[in-house]
Amino acid sequence: MDYDALLDAETRDFIRRTAECYPDNAVDLSIEEQRQVYDQLCRTFRGDAPEGISSEDLDANGVKVRVYSAGQPTRTVIYMHGGGFVLGGLDSHDDICAEICAQTGYRVIAVDYRLCPEHRHPAQFDDCWAVAEWAADTYGDPLVLAGDSVGGTLAACIAHHARGRLQNLLGQVLIYPVLGGDADQGSYLEHAHAPLLSRSDVKFYDSIRTLDERPSDDPTYAPLQDSNYEGLPATVIFTADCDPLRDDGRDYRDRLLAADGTVYWINEEGLVHGYLRARHTVARARASFERISLAIEALGQGLWPYD
Repeated sequence: MDYDALLDAETRDFIRRTAECYPDNAVDLSIEEQRQVYDQLCRTFRGDAPEGISSEDLDANGVKVRVYSAGQPTRTVIYMHGGGFVLGGLDSHDDICAEICAQTGYRVIAVDYRLCPEHRHPAQFDDCWAVAEWAADTYGDPLVLAGDSVGGTLAACIAHHARGRLQNLLGQVLIYPVLGGDADQGSYLEHAHAPLLSRSDVKFYDSIRTLDERPSDDPTYAPLQDSNYEGLPATVIFTADCDPLRDDGRDYRDRLLAADGTVYWINEEGLVHGYLRARHTVARARASFERISLAIEALGQGLWPYD
């Protein structure tokens, strides 16, 4: 794959700067070393805090969360961070959550779910579900779920589990999500050696989630393992075209469409996995982040601007 031709100069520079903090062979480092270089990456690309946003760290049914607000929000966004279930926390996506709050006016709850390998599946799902229940009970606002990479996994898993259990779930916005697709075909092979996330990276992060065999028929593990796609909330999926995970978004869209769901897939050409960190330096990433914020805002208002 000729990524020099597919990616513009700004994106290639973003990849270069990322590699200076987070090397291509990061999965070969110890877990502690991986976390150290990831935290440095997050600090390197951290954006300035938007004005007028307050945040507070709270306990949500035993799970640490950070709640962002501005004014009197009438909607609550639950945001689940990426990081392969191994990396990240409240600080890694602090600026992203604050900017979503500023751009939508909604309350944003960032979830500090437990990480692998210290805590295996279903610990991450359990923590996010506990926060969803807490948010519904505490604020009583309609909810929107959102997350990037494995945070998108968790958001979709919560959406599936919420059917019949959680009221006022208006939608989910999934950003280059891992949804459990077939790693032996399509984009997994086409972009097996993509910048910033390779097929082998995906397989490593999946392998570390459990001590035993990968679960099957478990929609709390991977949404594409579900057998029922009816009754899901309105869904907007963003994928990066140069990403082994790209076809997960397409396949999930197709499952929802087959179940008469309300869903829209946006594949961002010329972008790579993790491009949220490039939103202040790469025009394509900036435009996509604006589309992401607009999607969250629209779903929160019960609007569907994709017909």
